[in-house]
Amino acid sequence: MAQFPISKKPTDGASGDPDILAWSQDDIENRFGFKGGRYTSVNHAFAFLIGALLTGILYALMLFVFIHLPVVSKVATIYMRPTNQFAVIPATFFFFGGIAILILKGKKLKLQERALKLSAVPAEPEFILTETTAATVLARIHALVDQPRHFILLNRIDRALSNFKNIGQVNDVSAILRAQAENDEDQVASSYTIVNGLVWAIPVLGFIGTVLGLSLAIGRFTQTLQAAGDLTLIRASLQGVTGGLATAFESTLVALTFTLILQLVITFQQKREMAFLDECNDYCQSHIVSKLRLADRQPPPSAQISAPAKS
Repeated sequence: MAQFPISKKPTDGASGDPDILAWSQDDIENRFGFKGGRYTSVNHAFAFLIGALLTGILYALMLFVFIHLPVVSKVATIYMRPTNQFAVIPATFFFFGGIAILILKGKKLKLQERALKLSAVPAEPEFILTETTAATVLARIHALVDQPRHFILLNRIDRALSNFKNIGQVNDVSAILRAQAENDEDQVASSYTIVNGLVWAIPVLGFIGTVLGLSLAIGRFTQTLQAAGDLTLIRASLQGVTGGLATAFESTLVALTFTLILQLVITFQQKREMAFLDECNDYCQSHIVSKLRLADRQPPPSAQISAPAKS
């Protein structure tokens, strides 16, 4: 059987291979000195730190820029109303924290997609994966990346080929790849737990603002009724009523707007990650399973029992 040698050293750009992928250096969280999450999982401390920074920047813009612009001054006034801040501040922080998580996931997904461009397994139709060539492919993978276990595609290939000598049938390899694919899908789904919780928490903050605003309005309306013919007191109490209603509806408006934007971004990001997982499945099917050839295995010596001689 013809063998197809695979260089253990990455080739240059002329052959189509990109530079070596160094997860410890290329992962965005590692570059900023934070512990990088596996695959597309995010270091939430880093994400919420970014969220707090963005929240501060928005409030600074509201106070010193937007409030003086005729086009957005009304929006800034609504956003910065003092009675709304108990709900608007945490809602803003949660919103930017969620956006930061999704931005980091997008950066990490781009790093994962770069692994698809590595020619870890030769694309030639004549190439066959045997125990010998599988070992060479594994060496090639470890030469192309610093830590294959942090890359979804390369981790699948590494796990399947590392157990190649213990595999009896091609179907066993397919089973390993399917099981790992399910684990990867669970890993990706679990990485959205926190951001999905934020999508739930933001409108709840808005509803809390609604309840508190309505309670303030009702309390002021009681004072209006007690002020029976005094127009001055009626005007003052009605201002309190309208202020309470403003608190109720404006905090809900801000929270629902944040929730809508965040949910749309989550949907697009999930679609990208699911498409990437499908590409990984296709790659493993066309470059691993379809090229596997298992050598004929002889039974162990203990199983070769000679038949008794006939008398």
